[in-house]
Amino acid sequence: MLGKLSSTVQRFVSTSCRSEGLFKIHPTVIKAISERQPVLALESTIITHGMPYPQNLSTAREVEDIVRAEGATPATVGILEGTVHVGLSSDELEFLARSESTHKVSRRDLPYVISKGLSGGTTVSGTMIAAHKAGIPIFVTGGIGGVHRDGENTLDISADLTELGRTPIAVVSAGIKSILDIGRTLEFLETQGVCVATYGESKSFPAFFSRQSGYTSPYHVTNAKEAADLIVVFNFTAGTLSLGLQSGLLLAVPIPEEHAAAGQQIEEAIQAAVTEARQKGISGRDVTPFILQRVNELTKGQSLRANIALIHNNAKVGSQIACALSEHMKKCEDYPKGGRRTQEMKNQNLKHKTIVIGGVNVDFIAKGTTKEFVFGQTNPGSVCQSFGGVGRNIADCLSRLDHNILFISAIGTDSHSEAVLNYCKHMDTGAVARLQVQRTATYCAVITESGELSLGLGDMDIHQQITEKYVSKYEEKLSSASLVVLDGNVPVSTIDYVCSLAKKSSVPVWYEPTDADKACKPFLSDSWKALTHTSPNLAELCTMNRTLCLPTPEVLPSSLVEVLSCAAALSRPLLEYLQCVVVTLGALGVLVCGEHQAGTVGLQPRKHKRRGRLCAVYYPALPVCPEETVNVSGAGDSLAGGMMAGILQGKDTDTCVRMGLLAARLSLFSPHPISPALTADAICPERAYTQPWPKPTCMWMES
Repeated sequence: MLGKLSSTVQRFVSTSCRSEGLFKIHPTVIKAISERQPVLALESTIITHGMPYPQNLSTAREVEDIVRAEGATPATVGILEGTVHVGLSSDELEFLARSESTHKVSRRDLPYVISKGLSGGTTVSGTMIAAHKAGIPIFVTGGIGGVHRDGENTLDISADLTELGRTPIAVVSAGIKSILDIGRTLEFLETQGVCVATYGESKSFPAFFSRQSGYTSPYHVTNAKEAADLIVVFNFTAGTLSLGLQSGLLLAVPIPEEHAAAGQQIEEAIQAAVTEARQKGISGRDVTPFILQRVNELTKGQSLRANIALIHNNAKVGSQIACALSEHMKKCEDYPKGGRRTQEMKNQNLKHKTIVIGGVNVDFIAKGTTKEFVFGQTNPGSVCQSFGGVGRNIADCLSRLDHNILFISAIGTDSHSEAVLNYCKHMDTGAVARLQVQRTATYCAVITESGELSLGLGDMDIHQQITEKYVSKYEEKLSSASLVVLDGNVPVSTIDYVCSLAKKSSVPVWYEPTDADKACKPFLSDSWKALTHTSPNLAELCTMNRTLCLPTPEVLPSSLVEVLSCAAALSRPLLEYLQCVVVTLGALGVLVCGEHQAGTVGLQPRKHKRRGRLCAVYYPALPVCPEETVNVSGAGDSLAGGMMAGILQGKDTDTCVRMGLLAARLSLFSPHPISPALTADAICPERAYTQPWPKPTCMWMES
């Protein structure tokens, strides 16, 4: 996973994530692997054979949500119509959960199921094979198979054990199912060369529903870092730091104590179910499903609840190990054989991200088809759904312009969240938390025939969950980012934390204030002094000044000359600390305020204190026919995103602003805030706009 893609993944990347041969890897998984981000494989027999519908579907989605919340990308493995899928969409998960004719697919079953075009859930061994081919080194399950009771006579031994002996994957489970012969299973794993360790403080080997099996693990690790250290040394290629053993590793995670209390009752039910299965002559692969169903019936659902709890816990632990492994392997990649890692290499490895922290919205845009609205009755118009949120828009814009971004945000676990993630597959959404009992933010905009906003309504409480505690998980990335972008939806405490960290690390911060009410947030303390860029409109700029107890006009000016004069005057106090204030003026264009450099304003982050005179440069908007305007909601975000892209590429100021104006123009023509037609070529000033560019006007500011 980390550093060098497997040949399978390389083929998928080169074919734009289309399936090739027998495998199909989900685009989000490919992206995470290619960027050396943590990925966690998940099996699917729990969906197809482990639980009844709809608990199987809700549990599968909950597990994926836990993985995302911990900062990793989930890659649920399953077989759909003869193709092995590594990473499933929401619809594909539901297909497996609802299907009544799926197969349980282990190593031996793969050729038949694939050749016949059938569908199925992958067992531990089937998932290990798929994950290893995709380049994913760690996978989570409930419990592994083992040597069946009386296995010394029947030779009934799960393929999971032999797969662990020949496939270098770390398997995180709750130990071995207690219906099996645990002692003989541990002996068989030793014969296969499988390293077995209990996770946590105890050395006792767990038995699925019970924290103790009566057997002791050969080894134990106390935390995610120790587990990652073990994985790296045991069987992963990392130069001289790995033994390169081509066998698997089993990490046994005890069920949480609060759910282990019912273990004795469940164990008694298991013994009764085992006896009943023997009396009925049930054998082979039919034993486990029968016993699990009978145990659930005998315990009146208590075993199912405990099963779900341990799977949730395994997913959390597995994700934390995947994250620790990701960081470990990135560091290992920087060590030349026999030499020390240089600071230059460290900086190159870490300073690779633009980080955007802000909101995600599902937008409903209602556009009237008459010149004026009549309130109190239904007006003719059209309604369409799109995906917005200032943070999401800027992250979307930068992603489409080929920039490597990390987007930090929060969504719910409702249908809106599924739609958002599906639409944003081209972005890195691995840091978007999916929260239970929370609604994904929604926004409804009513716009006039000419495209102007008439009324907006927002349900955005979830943005308050983008907390300092959650964002601090990415502190190392924040400290080494090329640029951090904050939008005004983020809580004040989070803004203060990010600004403080950025100031210590000399990381440039762009603040997009979102609206006039939220523009004040960094200015409630000294946090604003850590900002380098901000992009308010005139009303938001007034709020910033007012928060600093500076005079502001009671009524905003309307004529261009007065607007420019007012914007320049309000920007002047902020430039004592900020490098640049980009005042968005809607249909009038943009005013860029800052230190004079080469006939315009210097946009590139500077390392020295301001030396030159201050000026404001006005760039008129590009002409757009009102009839062509579809949606104005994303024009400002597109302008900011286009300018950021130019700055990150080291472009001159004129080019940066023109890139922003072209991106804004594209947005006006699209029902989406960020046009799907946005590309680097589409905003290249030399190629994308053949008319003469409006000449910018420079105004000097008073000292």
